Amino acid sequence: MAENQHASEPDSSQGLKNGLKSRHLTMISIAGVIGGALFVGSGNVIYNAGPAALIAYTLGGLLVLFIMRMLGEMAVLNPDSGSFSTYADRGIGRWAGFSIGWLYWSFWTLLMGWEAFVAGKILNSWFPFIPIWGYMLFVIVALVWINLRDVKNYGEFEFWFALIKVIAIVLFLVVGSLAIMHLWPWGDATMLGGVTYLTAEGFMPNGFSSIITALLGVMFAYMGAEIVTVAAAETKDPAKEIRKASNSIVWRIILFYVGSMLITVCLIPHNNPLLKDPTWGTYSVTLTALGIPEARHIVNFVVLTSVCSCFNSALYTCSRMMYSLSKRGDAPKSFAFTNRNNSPWVGVIFSSLFSIVAVYFTATESMNIYDVLMLATGTVSLYVYLAIAISQLKLRKKLEAEGVDIPFKMWLFPWLTYLVIIFIIGALITMVIEGTYLKEVAYTSVLALFIVGLGICAQKFNWGGGKSANNKTAQNKINITDNHY
Repeated sequence: MAENQHASEPDSSQGLKNGLKSRHLTMISIAGVIGGALFVGSGNVIYNAGPAALIAYTLGGLLVLFIMRMLGEMAVLNPDSGSFSTYADRGIGRWAGFSIGWLYWSFWTLLMGWEAFVAGKILNSWFPFIPIWGYMLFVIVALVWINLRDVKNYGEFEFWFALIKVIAIVLFLVVGSLAIMHLWPWGDATMLGGVTYLTAEGFMPNGFSSIITALLGVMFAYMGAEIVTVAAAETKDPAKEIRKASNSIVWRIILFYVGSMLITVCLIPHNNPLLKDPTWGTYSVTLTALGIPEARHIVNFVVLTSVCSCFNSALYTCSRMMYSLSKRGDAPKSFAFTNRNNSPWVGVIFSSLFSIVAVYFTATESMNIYDVLMLATGTVSLYVYLAIAISQLKLRKKLEAEGVDIPFKMWLFPWLTYLVIIFIIGALITMVIEGTYLKEVAYTSVLALFIVGLGICAQKFNWGGGKSANNKTAQNKINITDNHY
């Protein structure tokens, strides 16, 4: 009975409410791509890679484009709140769905604590009469409350959070473009040298290896694009929304990230020490050079919006992932409990666990311990993308063998999928050999191996009564096609 239940439940979103609108999904897909890393963390990438950071962001953008296309192919056929975790279950095995779901949850729960810390630090710099941990607690409680309410509340908050970020980026691009064309009247004239800084000290001052090394920072920044496939399960027309988001991801990456980096490397020397200062960031350094008064406070407001948006989306995604894992027997049954607002309230509260830990570490002035925990999130994005690519490869071959019509396809299958898999594995190996991100790769790999071990045990001993859909191939075919048509 448990086996049939697991195999016949392709859409884990049953019990959740289809309360998200198209405009919500549009902004969620944008918010997923734009995080605080664009405004702050990108400065460190530019400092280390020079103007060649453009190549790193472009390569990372191409990888995300291909991953979203593969994920879109699977999600259009079978929208699910478990997204790639569910597809890994079907394509690779139950242990893979279990592992990638819990690894992804670990990433976002740990990151939420850091996002709360950044928000608290910004608020404390403006209003120092309340300690950082006090502001952190306020942000956490407020965003947990939002996620315990109707899903449309989450969508509405993300809509406005994303809108603020989009407006900020567009203004930055306009001002920066005017400066490059010598049409901006303020600021240090020596900074306004057109594209002088693009090649002043060489386009690739630290060699090609710096681009590969920078890729980890870039992938960390792009993490979140896949959230739209989780949220789409709570819309009236998931397949349509997923198609739209997958098709539009490329221009968002080019405009927001590559465009912002191009403006910066044209106007600011890549070795400006403020670029690697986390209290400044890319936008602050550039806008200050252009004579924008109080640029740091303006950018800090945008960063505050970004980290709150990231926390909000992370909490939403974690709770839905837990909901899906619970429905498949890979998490405690209580994670599937919903309140009167159709919110998986147990998953929401449990997923905020590490945020409270971060508050404790901040209050006891031992946040450096949390920094060590954050190392375990370093390469999660690459492992998640690898799982998506392998799942798509296996499921596509299975569906084609069964004669299933696939309306939204990955390009140049299977060769482009193989190329993505090789690229991800090659990037991980390069990071280990080069050494800069050895700790991040090692810590994440240890965490991943631990979770995979649990996943293998879950499959072998049938924890929770779940069973991989691979054991019911014929049933799986019916589920996928029926769910789409």
